[in-house]
Amino acid sequence: MTDAGVTWLTPESFERLKGELDSLIANRPVIAAEINERREEGDLKENGGYHAAREEQGQQEARIRQLQDLLNKAQVGEAPKQSGVALPGSVVTVYYDGDESDKETFLIATREEGSGDIEIYSPSSPLGAALIDAKVGETRTYTVPSGAEISVTLVSAEPYQP
Repeated sequence: MTDAGVTWLTPESFERLKGELDSLIANRPVIAAEINERREEGDLKENGGYHAAREEQGQQEARIRQLQDLLNKAQVGEAPKQSGVALPGSVVTVYYDGDESDKETFLIATREEGSGDIEIYSPSSPLGAALIDAKVGETRTYTVPSGAEISVTLVSAEPYQP
């Protein structure tokens, strides 16, 4: 099993996210200067530009904290090379509750890892955690938020190819 606190990232994704973090940090003085500029325009209660700049600063600071946390907990490595076992970085196909017509294919990874053309489930989500280390043909169960137990059978697991 993977540690729920660890986020698996490819080296490319790590570098992309690190670049985004560096860019946001470098942009801090620009936002601070804009806030000061807007502050000098007058009454802060009715100064939309000032409030917009403060809102932008808040959003950027939240993203900086999110990226720092993500990168600090990241395990950088290559996508799995083996087929047939559900691992972080695997594209898996499953069916639910013994109904082979109810199939779904998705990537087990973080949202930062995928390309947007495939559904992504985190390895720490109930479904992702249930599937980690499962072999093709193996059935696992997990609990959904309503408390119901769902069984899921692994049909295939292949390394993710972005």
